[in-house]
Amino acid sequence: QVHLVESGGGLVQAGDSLRLSCAVSGVTPGTVSLAWFRQAPGKEREFVATLPSKIGTAYYADPVKGRFTISTDTAKNIMYLQMNDLKPDDTATYFCASGSLDVILVVAAQVQRWGQGTRVTVSA
Repeated sequence: QVHLVESGGGLVQAGDSLRLSCAVSGVTPGTVSLAWFRQAPGKEREFVATLPSKIGTAYYADPVKGRFTISTDTAKNIMYLQMNDLKPDDTATYFCASGSLDVILVVAAQVQRWGQGTRVTVSA
């Protein structure tokens, strides 16, 4: 079964950059949809970005467009989230998510498997 492990979170200042990684195991690359979600304290989990392998075009939530970039390394079976110009509102636990290859993962209810999350804190 799919196993997802995030890494790369930390404490940074506003304007800094971070790169999150999601190591995927238990599945052949390109056979599941992958996405990033995040959950801030006291808020619901929300979609951040996804890169559907069948389409090849990335989708981003409006708050992160132009600052975050999602990518995948199929050889290593790792998904990345490059986060630039971080803002205090980006503070959250970031989750790697997987689901059916036929679904564009933009809603938490579509997710079949979650990683344990990695914490990102952005100070002003």
